[in-house]
Amino acid sequence: MYACEPAAHEKGQGGMKNLWFETALLPDGWAAKVRLTAVGGRIERIEAGVAPTEADERHAIGVPGVPNVHSHAFQRGLAGLTERRGPTGDSFWTWRELMYRFVERLEPDEFEAIAALAYAEMLEGGFTHVGEFHYLHHAPGGTQFADPGELASRIAAAAEETGIGLTLLPTFYAHSGFGGAEPTSRQRRFINDPERFALIVEASRTAVSRLAGATVGVAPHSLRAVTPEELTAIVQLAQGDVIHIHIAEQTKEVEDCIAWSGRRPIEWLLETQPVDERWCLVHATHATDAELRGVAASRAVVGLCPITEANLGDGTFPAPAFLAQQGRFGIGSDSNILLDAAEELRTLEYSQRLAHRARNVLASAQNHSTGRSLFDGALSGGTQALHSEARRGSVGLKVGASADVVSLASDHPTLIERRHDQILDTWIFASGRGVVDSVWRAGVKVVINGRHYRRDAIAARYGRALKSLLA
Repeated sequence: MYACEPAAHEKGQGGMKNLWFETALLPDGWAAKVRLTAVGGRIERIEAGVAPTEADERHAIGVPGVPNVHSHAFQRGLAGLTERRGPTGDSFWTWRELMYRFVERLEPDEFEAIAALAYAEMLEGGFTHVGEFHYLHHAPGGTQFADPGELASRIAAAAEETGIGLTLLPTFYAHSGFGGAEPTSRQRRFINDPERFALIVEASRTAVSRLAGATVGVAPHSLRAVTPEELTAIVQLAQGDVIHIHIAEQTKEVEDCIAWSGRRPIEWLLETQPVDERWCLVHATHATDAELRGVAASRAVVGLCPITEANLGDGTFPAPAFLAQQGRFGIGSDSNILLDAAEELRTLEYSQRLAHRARNVLASAQNHSTGRSLFDGALSGGTQALHSEARRGSVGLKVGASADVVSLASDHPTLIERRHDQILDTWIFASGRGVVDSVWRAGVKVVINGRHYRRDAIAARYGRALKSLLA
């Protein structure tokens, strides 16, 4: 059942409570006077239309936590440091060079400290489970750690400290360009061969084994970073779990792929790999109508990261055409320039409004709420992208699902007199992070009055890490 306070949970003490909401978003829609009961971190019982009791912890509005399908946690430390124009114009590729410089000095303790702050802020922003696309595997200079899972274990430690759900995605990176091009010196902390990478995957499984609900998938970094033979070998290491890959994020990537293979990246992937519902194609920004149809037919999820894609100038994903094919999407925070689930959804819709010069572009049907359409899509697609098949049916606040719950403050000025889907529309389009009141992950209360319960200690450690890195 629900822990009243994280400290009590950590000490193995009592103080457990049910949660009662004036209104909550259940799979069948909004319900009034809802009590949630959880055991072992999962929802055991849901009652609607019931009065609260003294044993209930009472809140106004309850919604499911949002999955974050794509994160590079360490990049939170880089946020705001790349907003200066270079001599020849800036793009993803110039940003990448600055990222490489940042990562060259990053030690394991600093890596963990940055990840912990990122995860705490994700929880504060309404995310309750993260897919960590983890490609930093070696020590500064590229020296291999004695433990191949050294940095994977640091991610697991940051997830354990903050309480966020974790899908760890060890990432295979071997080349600097299509056709097996030699990696650059600045990529040496990422580079592996398939044999070493297999050890990292196994070490990652060991690292997350103590975390409730944590899983390990695999992530070929991108088509430019693997050969076809390596890609096939890496996919096998997933052992039936999820597979994520960056794809078609940049126009140069598309052009280089055509020059190498005669086909576009998504086209090549769909023709050569058994892409199915285990896959998450991250970004897929530059996709043709035929590619969109192929992805939708495969039942794969497209992982959209609207804030990062805007920050890097990637372009705008053709979302209306994809959704018209019943395509599935999740949202991710990617470079973690800003951590806010509602802001990601807002940026997704606003990018489409600018591109199409129209309003409510991604509403699922006439008279449907845009906020609800975005929220439902990100919840369903994100859950699929982060969980193995056994857990994909457990979406939202339902019996058997993880007790991942976000409460919104009904007394926040923007939510006054809002009802049902108006709540989501207002949270996404007219509010800030102050609307998130409390967050429970696997039944444990980790955000209280809008702040992670360990924020002060985590922020202090993060501050020391950044001073060391940037001095």
